[in-house]
Amino acid sequence: MKVTQEKLPASKISLEIEIPAEMSQKTYEKVVQELSRSVNIPGFRKGKVPRPILLQRLGQTRIKASALEELVQNSLEQALQQEGIKALGNFQLISSFDELVNQFKPGQPLTFSASVDVPPEVKLGEYANLTIKAEEVSYDPSQVDKFLEERRVEQATLIPVEGRSAQMGDVAIVDFTGRYAQGEQEGEEPKEIQGAQATDFQMELAEGRFIEDLINGIVGMNAGETKEIPVEFPQDYGREDLAGQPAIFSVNLKELKEKELPTLDDDFAQEVSEMETLNDLRESLETRFRGNAERETATNKEQAILAELVKHVEVDLPETMIEQEVETMLRQSIMQMQQMGMDVNKMLTEDMVRQLQARTRPDAIERLKQSLALEEIAKRESLEVEPEALAAKIQEVSEQLKGQKINHERLREVVSSDLLKEKATKWLEEHAAIELVPAGSLKTEEGQLEEDDEATLEAIAGGDEGTSTQTLEAEVEVIAEGSEASTPTAE
Repeated sequence: MKVTQEKLPASKISLEIEIPAEMSQKTYEKVVQELSRSVNIPGFRKGKVPRPILLQRLGQTRIKASALEELVQNSLEQALQQEGIKALGNFQLISSFDELVNQFKPGQPLTFSASVDVPPEVKLGEYANLTIKAEEVSYDPSQVDKFLEERRVEQATLIPVEGRSAQMGDVAIVDFTGRYAQGEQEGEEPKEIQGAQATDFQMELAEGRFIEDLINGIVGMNAGETKEIPVEFPQDYGREDLAGQPAIFSVNLKELKEKELPTLDDDFAQEVSEMETLNDLRESLETRFRGNAERETATNKEQAILAELVKHVEVDLPETMIEQEVETMLRQSIMQMQQMGMDVNKMLTEDMVRQLQARTRPDAIERLKQSLALEEIAKRESLEVEPEALAAKIQEVSEQLKGQKINHERLREVVSSDLLKEKATKWLEEHAAIELVPAGSLKTEEGQLEEDDEATLEAIAGGDEGTSTQTLEAEVEVIAEGSEASTPTAE
């Protein structure tokens, strides 16, 4: 089979393929026989339809089109194997199919053109001795005291307040009704806000617990008092019909309570942890927060290295690879939502999926560049994964996927690739000039916007913890057969 290759932009290859005369005749005859066995024609039994009748009833164009579809698919697969081309995704026909049908004559050669995406060529600049800045997260001893104080508040006992008015930190038991302020100002009948009524509602008078104007209005009230409190809903309020709108709440303060915090002692430590003494709990918390700070610093260094590495790589990414990475990233987030018990098919509309795909695309491109650059560095520096480390990681992931059908070949491939990229990242870190700077000093408006984009799905899920882009655990859906996680399609 004669095949002519031509490189195209976006890591595509154009293939001009000449189908031999013998192959065109053989495929045509095969299709005619298959149709004669499957087509129902009145007056004839299946498989007994005379060839002239079959050609007359179905039409030459339909039969040629069926034969051509099979010819193109089979000849393309043979061409890729013959030329040793590793294709990504499906081919795209460059030639007009209708014109090919008109040109196709069984028993004569036929030439057509198609394109396929192929793995991109990675061009690396100077990657050794990268100079970077990374934020250092330092352990703050006040974290221990803050943690303990939060647990004290959680364990607090509510006791009635007597002889004073409401103040911040109290818990108010109230009845309230909210109504729109606009109608009242224009002399119309007050209209209640749907869902803005409650009886014996327990409201904590603290920042961020409820509408700020309402909290401030209750402060200073006495038990048994009723008060009209003007309120303006925040611009980012959850209900769009109320966001930024003025309202009036009629509030009856029925009861006032304050929190009595438990004593910070050994009994408290045993209540909130498995530690026997408060000193043991403090030491445990200090170890945890120190470890967290060290891990955050390590993550910051890794992210800074990868961000700098991308500046030194040139790669023309094929669209197939980008689309697959976007799909993978969305699946990762969707799987997390499912694990939280959410019905993603109801939450994610087709329009939302399209928006998320568009927003995820820049991050997908960044991830691909990082991954391909790390793989290239591993090749150049002859980095290899130790068999013991590979076996241990495979065992670890297999335990995580227990109960699922596992594609063991794919599992080994993903684990090996992940460990190899880890080694390449460590190699870069060992050869880089890293300047640690105070936490928060490298934050920029652009960086914050990127973080906001990455948090989109987390906000939908109601969570507040991000997803690591480098962990193997987030890729389980590509090595577990029959995974239920799926991305709603946006047709």
